[in-house]
This record gives sequence, structure tokens and C-alpha cells, in this order.
Amino acid sequence: MDTRIFGTTEQDIMQAAEILKSGGLVAFPTETVYGLGANALDPEAVGKVYAAKGRPSDNPMIAHISSKDDMGLLTDGITADVEKLMEVFWPGPLTMVVPAKPVVPKVTTGGLDTVAVRMPSDPVAAAIISASGVPIAAPSANLSGRPSPTTGRHVIDDLDGRIDAIVIGSDCQVGIESTVIDMTSDQPMILRPGIITAQQLSQALGKEVTFDPALLQKPDTSAGSGLLEAGSDFRPKSPGMKYKHYAPKAEMIIFQGDRQNVAMAIAEEKMKRAQWEQKVEVIMYDEEHPEEAAKEFFAKLRACDKSGVDVILAAALKEDGIGFAVMNRMFKSAGYNIVNV
Repeated sequence: MDTRIFGTTEQDIMQAAEILKSGGLVAFPTETVYGLGANALDPEAVGKVYAAKGRPSDNPMIAHISSKDDMGLLTDGITADVEKLMEVFWPGPLTMVVPAKPVVPKVTTGGLDTVAVRMPSDPVAAAIISASGVPIAAPSANLSGRPSPTTGRHVIDDLDGRIDAIVIGSDCQVGIESTVIDMTSDQPMILRPGIITAQQLSQALGKEVTFDPALLQKPDTSAGSGLLEAGSDFRPKSPGMKYKHYAPKAEMIIFQGDRQNVAMAIAEEKMKRAQWEQKVEVIMYDEEHPEEAAKEFFAKLRACDKSGVDVILAAALKEDGIGFAVMNRMFKSAGYNIVNV
């Protein structure tokens, strides 16, 4: 397949929208990461996304809309709490899981009766979705299991020749995927942490927002299946809950503990690896500015792949707020290879 490369002119956006309307696949920028789009209401088109990414079919998609009014196309579950979050956080990096209307294909929902919906703030994404006239299912525009793409170059590296078109826009400003919150009960629950934190959501709703217990425990990966939940019958309600994600080609080790001890342990490990003639990359972000880590982390992993790094030694961040969201990705990237110091 010849993949067409578009810019962000009005003509480019209209051509991309026409491809989506006709059942094709188009990658495009959002404020979080680049997405791989297909008509969310077309089962055949969504099936092509799974095939292009090598994505497991029970990993749900997020349907992207360009207007709050379009929420009613996908769900009848627009509660007062859902309306509050739409008002405060949309457009932006927040995905809500709500009951799905019958019009939403099961291939889009991962076989569930719920659908995940987001309204991106990136103007190019919004324009493409609006011009297409349909909700757009758009997981991250990478091969499944690879670090999520935050630049157009990342998308080309993974999907050139596998999809119809790539819209090259700005580099992504957030850098990690959206916060996903389950709004199907009176108790809102975060299924995937992101740059919008539990504290912000609780403040907007005036009630406690909890975390899915799976986010707070280290999963059993001893079987070597790559699953991040025990049992093959586990059906994730959000992308990123079940399968190994974001993995670089290099071995990756996370050092967790007192920051000074972490720095010393990384230095010792780096010296040891140098004696083994291994190429080492150290990732250590400022704990006081986790948003910088969020923006740069995936790009850093991809740069390590490009330069042939053998081992990545990473310092853990404090697991609160945005730091918790970054560590969710970092732990998965390392396959939970953690050294406590």
C-alpha cells in the first residue's frame, strides 16, 4: 500500500476526511499522541485499524468527536456528571467511558456494551473529524506494543505502507494518552491515568474519583504472555489495561527509591554495563515538573531505538498526579523490571 503524506492545509484536511468517509485509515496529530483514525461506525474500517497495528481485538477503541453535541450519537448515558466533565475538560485529553448505543459496532468497543469517547483539542484533529462527518475511532498510531508516537516521523517509521494516509502536524504537546474515566456508575473510576488528574476530576465533580485497582498493583507477568492482567477472560474497558505497551527495543530497568540512592545505583549500573561494552541511556526527569516527562518520555524511547541503545536506566518519579500517569507508562515500558534502592 502506498501511504499518502499530507500537511495541514484545508485541502489536505478535506482529502484526509474523504479517505475516512470512504472507509480508509488516516493517522493524524492530537494534543496527546498521534492517532490512527477510522470511521468508528464502520466495522470493516475499524477492523483495518486492528490489522494495521497488530492490535488485539479485545482492546477497545476511543471514538473521537469534534462537537459536544456529537456525544448523543454514541450514547444515551449523558448524566449530570458527564455533562460537568464535558463542560470543564472538553475539548481536551479526557476520555469518558459511557453506555454505547446499538449503532456503535462491537469491534469499536472491544466487544463491550460501553464506548470510550473523547473530544480532542488539537485544531487539526478537530478539523479532520468535523470534515469527515462521523465519529473517528483512533488508537495511537503505532505498531501495537511500541512506544506511542508523538511526532509525524514516529508514525511514518511504524505505519508507512500499512495505512492510506498520514497527516503531519505539530509535535504532540501532552505526550501521553488521555486520562480515561469510567462514567457508567455513580462512582467515577479512572481506568487509565493521564495529564488530567484524579484531583482535578474530583474537584470538577464535587465527589471522590477512584482508581481501577489494576492500576495500583504490579501485575503478574511470570507466565511471559505479555498480559498485564491475570486470566485470559479479562475484558478491558479502556485501552492499555491488559497488554504490554510502549516497549523499547532495549532492556529497560527502573530504579525506585530515595532520589540520591537512585542516582548512585544508576551510576554504578552504567559503569558495569560500560565494562560489558553496552550502549547505555539514562532517563532521569525533574520530579517537580512531571509534565515535561510526560511530553518527552515516548519520544525518548524511540530515540533510544534509533541510536541502538542496549539498556535504558530510568529513575522513577513520585507516583502522584501527573507523575502517577508517567509511571504507569514507564512501568509497562520496562515490563515491570524494577530495582528498589
